Amino acid sequence: MAKKRLIQAVNDTLFAEMERDPRVILFGEDVEISMFGDTKGLHERFGADRIRNTPICEATLTGMAVGAAASGYRVILHLMFSNFVYTGFDAIANQMAKLRLMTGGQIKLPITVIAGYGGGRSTAAQHSDTPYPLLMNLGGVNVVVPSTPADAAGLLKTAIRGDNPTFYLEPGGRGGERGEMPDEDFTTPFGVALVRRSGTDVTLVSIGAMMKPTLQAAATLAERDINVEVIDCRTLVPLDTDTIIASVAKTGRLVIVDEARDRCSAASHIAAVISDEAFAYLKAPIKRVTVPNVAMPYAPNVEKTVIPNQETITAVTESLINNPGKQ
Repeated sequence: MAKKRLIQAVNDTLFAEMERDPRVILFGEDVEISMFGDTKGLHERFGADRIRNTPICEATLTGMAVGAAASGYRVILHLMFSNFVYTGFDAIANQMAKLRLMTGGQIKLPITVIAGYGGGRSTAAQHSDTPYPLLMNLGGVNVVVPSTPADAAGLLKTAIRGDNPTFYLEPGGRGGERGEMPDEDFTTPFGVALVRRSGTDVTLVSIGAMMKPTLQAAATLAERDINVEVIDCRTLVPLDTDTIIASVAKTGRLVIVDEARDRCSAASHIAAVISDEAFAYLKAPIKRVTVPNVAMPYAPNVEKTVIPNQETITAVTESLINNPGKQ
């Protein structure tokens, strides 16, 4: 296995999938200059017929994606920042998420929407959101959140080759992180979480960019004789609740780490599911480590205080162990 940066894994996958299938097209904001690096070189290789720079008008872009997919193309729409989901939401919520049902399956919509999400880069409130809870609620789109280069590649291949709309959210500021990549062609299935660290004392469920501080917290807790199991959701729709329940049955405790705002977050949904389906296994209350219900600040020192980090995850987990609650 070779090591590769996450953003390079995305870029290589886009090249490979466009070579593999001539129906794949990609358009979006600044895809030619590739501000994030994930679309670098695609325009030079595939030309303007398949790689198209667009005006900054997300309402038009999401409508274009629906129309092109319904016409037989496999569409990759790059929205740049995930906040721009909000300005393109009509076609997303009323068309992309519903047309396959409303046409009795006659229309397939193979659309992959790529967008960077999350804070930590001082891109201010209009460029730093984590909006996957909004997308999870639609009921007609997949939502995937990779945390490693291998999953970045494998999940993207599954999205592009699939026949349903998928929102592929890149962890903001983590594109330079390196990880091992299989040498052979591979895909990562949707709806299959991964246990990244086995443990017996408490389950930490984490999403996307939060995997790094979660694993760091797990290592710190291990030094304090707290044995943590870490689960990477990988996809939020579909969500692998079976893996989480099996882990909670073993550990009896659950902490969910989520970069979304706390109210109606993915963490809130996971907590509700586990309370409903695995309550008998719990030895203590479920805890959520999330972002407060505020807009993301611009100032780096303030932004740092609202995003979950190694210290906050460690503190919440340690307090759960030291306060045993129900036995």
